[in-house]
Amino acid sequence: MKLSASVFLVLLLLIPLAVSGMDRKLTFVHTNDMHSHLLGFPPMLDYTPGRTGDDGTRGGWARIMTVIRNARAERDNPILVVDAGDFTMGTLFHMVCRERALELRLMKRMGYDAVTLGNHEFDLKPDGLARMLDAARRNGGLPPVVSSNVIFNTSDPRDDTLKKAFDEGLVRPYRVVERSGVRIGFFGLVGKDAAEVSPFAAPVSFGDAAETARAMSALLRNREKVDLVVCLSHGGLVLNDLSASEDVRLAREAPDIDIIISGHTHTALPKPIVQGKTIIVQAWCYGLWAGILDVTADGGRARLDGYRIVEIDDRIAGDAGLTGVIDGYRGEVGSAVLSPLGLKFDSIVARTPFDLDFVVDESPVGNLITDASRWYANRFVYDPRDPATKIVAAFDSNGIIRAAVAKGKTGRISAADLFSSLPLGFGPDGTMGYPLVAVYLHASEIKKALEVPASIYPIKGEDYFLQISGLRYTCNPHRMIFDRVTGIEIGSDEEGYWPLDYSTSNKKLYHITANYYNASFLKIVGDFTMNILNIVPKDRNGRPIEDLATAIVDVDPHRPGIQEAKQWVGLLEYVRGFDDANGDGYPDMPERYRKKLGRIVSQPSLCPVSLLRRGTWITWSAFGVILVVVALAGVVAFAIVKRVRRRRGA
Repeated sequence: MKLSASVFLVLLLLIPLAVSGMDRKLTFVHTNDMHSHLLGFPPMLDYTPGRTGDDGTRGGWARIMTVIRNARAERDNPILVVDAGDFTMGTLFHMVCRERALELRLMKRMGYDAVTLGNHEFDLKPDGLARMLDAARRNGGLPPVVSSNVIFNTSDPRDDTLKKAFDEGLVRPYRVVERSGVRIGFFGLVGKDAAEVSPFAAPVSFGDAAETARAMSALLRNREKVDLVVCLSHGGLVLNDLSASEDVRLAREAPDIDIIISGHTHTALPKPIVQGKTIIVQAWCYGLWAGILDVTADGGRARLDGYRIVEIDDRIAGDAGLTGVIDGYRGEVGSAVLSPLGLKFDSIVARTPFDLDFVVDESPVGNLITDASRWYANRFVYDPRDPATKIVAAFDSNGIIRAAVAKGKTGRISAADLFSSLPLGFGPDGTMGYPLVAVYLHASEIKKALEVPASIYPIKGEDYFLQISGLRYTCNPHRMIFDRVTGIEIGSDEEGYWPLDYSTSNKKLYHITANYYNASFLKIVGDFTMNILNIVPKDRNGRPIEDLATAIVDVDPHRPGIQEAKQWVGLLEYVRGFDDANGDGYPDMPERYRKKLGRIVSQPSLCPVSLLRRGTWITWSAFGVILVVVALAGVVAFAIVKRVRRRRGA
C-alpha cells in the first residue's frame, strides 16, 4: 500500500512536467516575398481556388489561408503565422497599396502574428510606405509589423511621415507574444543587400543587421524575459554559397537568435539550416510555398521537432471567404488602374500558343519587353526629320522583369498577367510604374553597358543580367573582367544588323531607352567599377544630363510638366497592337518570341587571339603584367638552372 502511494505521488509530480513539456511546443507557419501575388498563377486567368485538380496554377493567398487553417486543426499546440517581408510590389494589386493597402489588410485577416518590411516596401519612398500603413489602419487594420534597424534622418523631412507612423506604433522595433506560457520575441531586419537595392528608401537608412540583432536579442531575453527569439530577416540565403549567405552569417554573429525566418533572395529551401543553435528557414517566393516549422522551447532555446514545405497549388482548395474578398479587389483595381486604357483586370490583350520563358540569359519575355520599350519610346521622341532622334536600343534588367508570360490552358493573356512581368516602381511624378527615359550614349558607352551582364552579373547575381533590343553582342567569359564583350551589332530583327564601331574614336551619339531605375543604375555603374565602366547620359547635343527626371519620355509635351511614358503601359499597348493572324478577334503573339533570337551569345574560349582581340587598356594592362611575371619567372628559372649546372660541374 505504501509502495502504491509512493508511485502515485511520483506520477503526480511527473504529470505537470509532462504537460508543461507538451505546452512548450510551438508551430510557425511562414512565408516571404509574396509580392502581391494574391491570386494563383501563371496565368491568373486559370486560377480556380474553389475547385481542386482542374488547373496548373500555383500560389494564391486563399490557398495559404487554407494551409494556416489546416495547421491549426492538425495541432493542439499554438500556431504562429509570420512573414519575412516584400509582401507588396509584383501584381496589379499593389498599384493601389498607398490608397487601399490590400496586402496588409489581407494579412491581418489571415491572422499573421508578425510581419517585417522588405526593401520593396520602400519602393514608394518613405511617404508612400507611411500612406500604405495609414490606409491599412483606416480600412480594417494591419497585422503587427516589426522592423528594428530602420534609421531616420532627423535633418531631412522626407521621412517625417514614416517616422510618425513608427512613433504611433504602426511599426514597432519588436513584439512579444505569449502562447501557452511560452514568451516569444519577434524583431525584423532589412539586410545589407536589400538595403543596397533600396534607393528610394532615402533618407531612411538601415543599421548593421548583426549589431542590431545582438542588441534586440539581449533586450528580449534580459528585459522582456522571452523564452524564444525569432528574427524576421530580409537578408537572405544563397544555396550555392550558404556559408557566405547573409542570414547564415547573421546566425553566426548573433548566436542568441533561436529562429531566423529568412527572405529577400527567393530561395527554395526544402529543409532548415541549423547554424549553431539557430534554425534558419525560407519559403521561396510569390506564395508558391509555405513553411511549417515545429519546435519546442527547451532550456531557453528552440529545439527542432519537424519541418515541412507545403507547395501551394491546385491540390489545395482556397478559403472561400478570402477568395470572395480578393475577387472584390479585382474589380476595384481594374477600375482604378486599367479603365483609362479601356481595360479591366481580366481583359484579354492577346493570345499565344507558346510560353515566353524568363531565364538568366537572353529570354523571350526579355526580348518582348525591350522591343516594347523601344517601340513605345519612339512613338513620342522620334522625329523623322532628325534621324538621330530614333531610339536604336533598349535595355532592361532581370531584377525589374518579374515573370514569364504563360499560355496556360487557353493561350489567352490577360492585362493582369502581362502586367505581372513588369510591375515595379513609380515615377518622379509620384504615379505608379517606372517611366521610360531616353538619353544619348557613345558607342563605347553602349559597350560598357553590355559589360554589366558580361562582367558584373557573374559577381553580383542574376538581377544584373540585362535584356536588350536593337543590339546583338558576343562575349567571352574567360576574358579580362570589364572587357569581355567581343563584338556588337546594331539594328533590328526585321531590318537586319550591322557591326557597331564601339571604339572611343567613334563620337557619334546613339539614342537609347531604359526605365528610370535602370537608367539611374547605368549612370552610377562607374561607382561599382572604380570608374572603369563610367557611363554619362547625354542630351541631343552631347551635354551631360545631371537629372535623369528631365529625360523622361513625355507622352504629351503640350501639357505642363512631363506626362510620364510608363513602361508597363507601353508593354500592354505594344502587345495589343499585334496582328490578329487567325481572325479570332485577339492579337496573336508573333512567332519570333517563341525562342531566343541570338541577341546575346556567349563564346567561351581560351584561345590567345580571342582573349586579346580588340582588347581595351584593361586587357592589355593585364597581359603586360602576365608578360612581366612570365619574364621574371623565366629569369629565376634560368638562374636556378645555371646554379645547378655549376654545382654539378664542381
